[in-house]
Amino acid sequence: MASSGNHLTLGIIPARWGSTRFPGKPLHLIAGKPLVQHVWERTQHCKLLDSVTIATDDQRILDAAHDFGAQAVMTSPNHPTGTDRIAEAASSYPDATYIINIQGDEPLIEPSLIDQLAAALHQDSGISMATAANPINDDEAMHDPNVVKCVIAQNGEALYFSRSPIPFQRAASPGLSLYRHKGIYAYRRDFLEKFVVWPPSPLELAESLEQLRALENNARIKVLITDDDSTGVDTLEQAQHIETLLK
Repeated sequence: MASSGNHLTLGIIPARWGSTRFPGKPLHLIAGKPLVQHVWERTQHCKLLDSVTIATDDQRILDAAHDFGAQAVMTSPNHPTGTDRIAEAASSYPDATYIINIQGDEPLIEPSLIDQLAAALHQDSGISMATAANPINDDEAMHDPNVVKCVIAQNGEALYFSRSPIPFQRAASPGLSLYRHKGIYAYRRDFLEKFVVWPPSPLELAESLEQLRALENNARIKVLITDDDSTGVDTLEQAQHIETLLK
């Protein structure tokens, strides 16, 4: 791990106990290790993270994190969004300039993608946030509201995110690429502190997508196109599938 000049980059892995579909998910054992440990171990291969911490709301997760050698901080159980939890955890690290929100249920996340997100903020001071997207060519996924779609400008910045299939394809458009949003975010610290104070925005409430609050407040969001299509673990069946892949 290495720093970028005087600007420190902090990775935060949110790990909440009370998942509605999979309670206790962060500590579910996959190939003999808690799910959140797999994610943390991936971050140890990043070159641009100066520090990594696990942000949790449960003493069991905090204790487990310390047991496998991770830094961890306790956060409120009452946060309405993951971003609010990230912001509270970041307050324990006042020297961090850049904050990377690394999903705690993606045990196969590519360390290089995390570094690319950090680099995007390091390289352009006008970028408020960075995130990632995969090319998508699955018609079923395009119409699945659980799969968030992303439309990207020619400069690589987000135009819009939606649960609907976007763009609507009324006519053939040679060269049109379709993208699935990947829920990993990098924030400039000063922007993150503003973001969590803004009230939820109309588009955010309509789509139930936090990143639309940023766009509605004129933030620039860089979108990195990645082949990393690692999926999150939302169910026991997905955990078993990941275990098969790891073995």
